[in-house]
Amino acid sequence: MMLRTKIAAVVFAAAALAIAFIAAVSYRNVGSLLSDELDRGLGDRAETVIAALAASRTPPARPDMTEQVVPARGPARLLSPGHPPLPVSAVDRRVARTGKGTSREDVTVDGTEYGVLTRPLPGGRAVMVGQSYERVERLDQAFLRRISWTTVLASGVSALVSWLALRRILRPVRRLAHVTGRITTTQDLSTPLPPAGADEVGRLTRSFEAMLTALRRSRAQQQQLVQDASHELRTPLTSVRASAELLQRARGRLAPEDEEQILTTLVTETTALDDLVRELVDLATDRYTAEDPAVVDLPAAAEDSAHRHRQLTGRTITLTVARPVPVFARPRALQRCIDNLLSNAVKFSPDTTPVTVHITGTRLAVRDLGPGIAPAEQDAVFHRFHRGPHTQTTPGSGLGLAIVHDLITTDHGTVFARTAPEGGAEVGFELPPHGGGAREGRTARTRG
Repeated sequence: MMLRTKIAAVVFAAAALAIAFIAAVSYRNVGSLLSDELDRGLGDRAETVIAALAASRTPPARPDMTEQVVPARGPARLLSPGHPPLPVSAVDRRVARTGKGTSREDVTVDGTEYGVLTRPLPGGRAVMVGQSYERVERLDQAFLRRISWTTVLASGVSALVSWLALRRILRPVRRLAHVTGRITTTQDLSTPLPPAGADEVGRLTRSFEAMLTALRRSRAQQQQLVQDASHELRTPLTSVRASAELLQRARGRLAPEDEEQILTTLVTETTALDDLVRELVDLATDRYTAEDPAVVDLPAAAEDSAHRHRQLTGRTITLTVARPVPVFARPRALQRCIDNLLSNAVKFSPDTTPVTVHITGTRLAVRDLGPGIAPAEQDAVFHRFHRGPHTQTTPGSGLGLAIVHDLITTDHGTVFARTAPEGGAEVGFELPPHGGGAREGRTARTRG
């Protein structure tokens, strides 16, 4: 209602100003037309009086006009009995004396304003014709009253029409506001929005629908994350609690080797808990979202991750490059993806086997010589907390590849996982290129 009132007020003000402007211009033009008509009437009357005097006849009387003959010297002779005489000025005497020129002025006689025209007559005389402004003023006042009422009426009609039209125009906005208010009150994101049209309100509705869809997806992902996290946390927490309770009950009565085994279990499980909580925080906070994308040299980023993993694990990690193309992505997020892929390959392959990173254009693939990935699991490995049949006993949270999936798809890339023809798993991603095209020729670099 407030929006409707504001818009109606603006429309009314604009319409009222336009109508008032037109009325003012019309009133001014009408006044000019009346003045011109008065001058023409005086001229025509003067011609009539001059013609009648030339024929030695008395001009016919008019109630709104008075005429008199002015000699060069002496009093004027009134031609309209019953009418007040007109005052004679020096200019009028000069017209009578010289017989040349005319005089046009406004005078007031007995409180009545007259328009007076003086023209010369033969023989050193002049005729003065005066017309009362009473009729003109009555017409002026009548026109002013009518145009004022017309302005008020037109403004009122424009206000009423705009109010009714805005009621219909803003109906989709009211429906949208009502639905969004209900969603805000009930927190029910499944509430449908009103149908969207092709106008601005329709675009606004579709924008709200897109935001609601994102909120629904975010809430569903959060709920799923909480459910999965509670399930995954239960096992290590149960193990830690059981080991701690066993140590508490034994109170030093355990054999050294049993106590060492329990302490090892505690350290292993708390380390797993630490990794799980850290990755859960990464997923929940999406801390890479605020990072600005930039042009990234994919081989340089891969070599940096490979170098760090060689030092941490002592494994042989080989990097090969063919026709590299720069990519446009978030640098730290991309580095985290490569780290996760290498960690995954190192974790699920024998310690004595090498890991290969191969880059072709904007495609990066990490290959290991582990058990591989079954065709049925090639999509599932990117799901949160997924553990394949060959990885149930391997430490880990099952979140590493899920993080890769989320980060790469946010940068408009794709992920893939399969069993390599030579055996083992091949997991990686492909990002859109960032201009420039591929480098000419084919280069191969091997580091180990």
